[in-house]
Amino acid sequence: MSIREMESKVRELRELKRMAEELSAEITAIEDELKAAVGDSEQVIVGEYKIIYKTVTTSRIDSTAFKKAHPDIAALYTVTNTYRRFQVA
Repeated sequence: MSIREMESKVRELRELKRMAEELSAEITAIEDELKAAVGDSEQVIVGEYKIIYKTVTTSRIDSTAFKKAHPDIAALYTVTNTYRRFQVA
């Protein structure tokens, strides 16, 4: 691929990412409106659609606190991964 082709692709990529950000913002706004309409209900039927907005509880290990309290044990279970990061600046 030539430099001009790459430059064109970078422009296209940036424009598509900008469009994706706009779409993401629109999606979030509509979701927020629907959440407000659902209110405290966990489920609402709207025609052929079911809107579910319920509380979910999860439990996770606080790895930062665990590493501080037990650095020797944390080191035994720490895995290092290597990957290539793609970035256009």
